Amino acid sequence: MQRFAGSWIFLLVFILVDFYVFQALKSVAFGWTPRVRWTVYGLYWAVSVMALALVLSLTYTSYESWHRLLRTYVFATITGLFIAKVLASVFFLMDDTRRLVQWTGSFFIPAWKSDPATGNGITRSVFLSWVGIATGGGLFGTLLYGFSNKYRYHLQRIALQFPNLPPAFRGFKIIHISDIHSGSFTDKAAVQKGIDKINAQEPDVILFTGDLVNYSAEEMREYMDVFRGLRARHGVYATLGNHDYGFPRASSREEQRELQLANAAAVAEVHSQLGWKTLRNEHAVLDAGGQQIALLGVDNTSAKANFPSFGKLEEAHAGTKDVPFKILLSHDPSHWNAEVTSRFKDVDLTLSGHTHGMQFGVELPGFRWSPVKYVYRQWAGLYEQEAQKLYVNRGFGFIGYPGRVGILPEITLIELS
Repeated sequence: MQRFAGSWIFLLVFILVDFYVFQALKSVAFGWTPRVRWTVYGLYWAVSVMALALVLSLTYTSYESWHRLLRTYVFATITGLFIAKVLASVFFLMDDTRRLVQWTGSFFIPAWKSDPATGNGITRSVFLSWVGIATGGGLFGTLLYGFSNKYRYHLQRIALQFPNLPPAFRGFKIIHISDIHSGSFTDKAAVQKGIDKINAQEPDVILFTGDLVNYSAEEMREYMDVFRGLRARHGVYATLGNHDYGFPRASSREEQRELQLANAAAVAEVHSQLGWKTLRNEHAVLDAGGQQIALLGVDNTSAKANFPSFGKLEEAHAGTKDVPFKILLSHDPSHWNAEVTSRFKDVDLTLSGHTHGMQFGVELPGFRWSPVKYVYRQWAGLYEQEAQKLYVNRGFGFIGYPGRVGILPEITLIELS
């Protein structure tokens, strides 16, 4: 019942936004020939009606049974179209607000009745309508283009210096990956190319920081042979992310917690079948030439209330006091400031993922932006606080939106020195 009510509310908002955008479209098309104008109107409503029909289909059919590829792209396209129209509506609202103020002011200042043109003869209303349409259309086109980027794996190379790193580990190569989200994959050959790129770096160790699946361990069945092919001198170590616990429906908090732990155990078993070592609130020691570094791993730990927290860093840290260098695998980067930098200052490097960089943003020399920065203080790349460092991987896979815009899927190569 709640699903139907929510869908109808969304449908009503979708329709209202459609009509609002159409009014702006009419204003910019006013001077066009009737044939062009009606062709544009027809295309606009054909796309809108199709989107509305798909929203109804999602409501009244068992869309969970749809082919995964169809379901993913339909949902992403509808959502992208809606966001684009809402963004365009912001500019139309600016114009309507301006005209309302102008109309109100005209009762006191008669000169305010006019709507002067810009330098090229376009009125302010038409200009803002064009800006809104161009902005919304540009966003929607960008989201469609982003579909082609979801398997375009970017190798990010980074050198990190630590004065307390044992000499035997200088030049030690770490591959850091995160957020595989195997339940979203639809192209096995493309994923294999990502694995091949990892192996080509000949890493000393591979560290995976969680979210192997979207919801269930069963999602990995088709890709077991692919990820079993990962190779590193010291092996592959992994921890769990929030999605690895699933999102079970339960009648009580206790039952939900039990179901989450059961799902996480199933994912950890998949790690084992892949030949990976899962660090669940525990540590492992790597040895090179008689010198050691420690890998600490915690179950998902978040400072955000809407994500599960099962991590126990105290347990993972216990027994590592005499190891001179420590790397922590913790899926959610909010854990770093919440606990690591205040209580565990001898953890030299923390590796996280979780944010995906929202799979949408801008990264230029000297400038980085993504909407996720307003939720997470550390959302992509390297962060430092005193002697401690945090690296947030942008994610190997994707979820929700089947694409990437400006934030490519990442394979991180970290060289210690």
